[in-house]
Amino acid sequence: MASVQVAHLHQFLLPHSSTSSSSAAAACIGRPMHRRCRRLCRPVASLPAGPGSKTRREFIAETAIAPLALAALAAPSAPARSEEPALAEWERVYLPIDPGVVLLDIAFVPDDMNHGFLLGTRQTIMETKDGGNTWFPRSIPSAEDEDFNYRFNSISFQGKEGWIVGKPAILLYTSDAGESWDRIPLSAQLPGDMVYIKATGEKSAEMVTDEGAIYVTSNRGYNWKAAVQETVSATLNRTVSSGISGASYYTGTFNTVNRSPDGKYVAVSSRGNFYLTWEPGQAFWQPHNRAVARRIQNMGWRADGGLWLLVRGGGLFLSKGTGITEDFEEVPVQSRGFGILDVGFRSKEEAWAAGGSGILLRTTNGGKTWTRDKAADNIAANLYSVKFIDDNKGFVLGNDGVLLRYLG
Repeated sequence: MASVQVAHLHQFLLPHSSTSSSSAAAACIGRPMHRRCRRLCRPVASLPAGPGSKTRREFIAETAIAPLALAALAAPSAPARSEEPALAEWERVYLPIDPGVVLLDIAFVPDDMNHGFLLGTRQTIMETKDGGNTWFPRSIPSAEDEDFNYRFNSISFQGKEGWIVGKPAILLYTSDAGESWDRIPLSAQLPGDMVYIKATGEKSAEMVTDEGAIYVTSNRGYNWKAAVQETVSATLNRTVSSGISGASYYTGTFNTVNRSPDGKYVAVSSRGNFYLTWEPGQAFWQPHNRAVARRIQNMGWRADGGLWLLVRGGGLFLSKGTGITEDFEEVPVQSRGFGILDVGFRSKEEAWAAGGSGILLRTTNGGKTWTRDKAADNIAANLYSVKFIDDNKGFVLGNDGVLLRYLG
């Protein structure tokens, strides 16, 4: 019986080209039929007979091919290799940290550019030994003595010496490229929270608080000297007649502060209604009215020594000329309605801007025109900071632990 079944199935499932459907059906009629074959025989017997009739296998094959042929005609042809979009110049680096961490600063040891540190909220300190391709959590016992959830705001290296500041008030120092960190005591009377630190030389650093206090040290942080005579609040409240809009009875703090390579500072008030500048040797911060209608989001320094200015809602302005000025002109940008939060210059001509909902913009002519890069379009995060360590090493820092690495 088994041999009959095999022959019977072979005859109707794999017919020869010379066998017509009618003869196949006739061969089946009158022959003992296995119950598994009845469904196969009935459709074959019902097919029209004739010289032009097809076998069941041919009929099924053509029926299956027809929709595929229609879909192929409807589908657009594959683009030529020259039409494919260029590879993005950034890649995401996935970090072993908790969701919700906001990355705040990054720095590398000048003597070993593969060795770096990454800071963030929720007491986050990450370390890399391969130039930023992979990162691992770094535990610093001197920063874990108290029951605080530190926000590490800023890090800077000069040679093998490094500094970290955070909130609540904490100052860390290393003299061996970050292999060990010591905690430096701070006065409880420190005005404001430390938001920025810059290593300036051997055992020397410059520190800024969000109330405008600037301190310098030259003995490893044991003593600090004030570089300005009073806080920004005291300066503005003392100079009510200065004509600065929003400066009267000012009690706010800095929203952002940025330092130029030659030591000048530009800071934006917490409400964004004016900005302030300071140069080495000045006793006080110098307030400036904003030259634009919308409130300021952030300000910083271009590679040529001029200023860039971001306003809330996505506008970007560049100062005319170099140095400190109140004369700005707007540059058209396609921010898709999302705010631009930071700008980082890779060179005098090339810079990158980052902002809300993964917006990335690039200029290659010093900021005159900007184009959008789609590298981060699918990343649901705000990109807060653009940092170029050198011409070939750059990073974009965002919330939810988002870190982008520049590929060049």
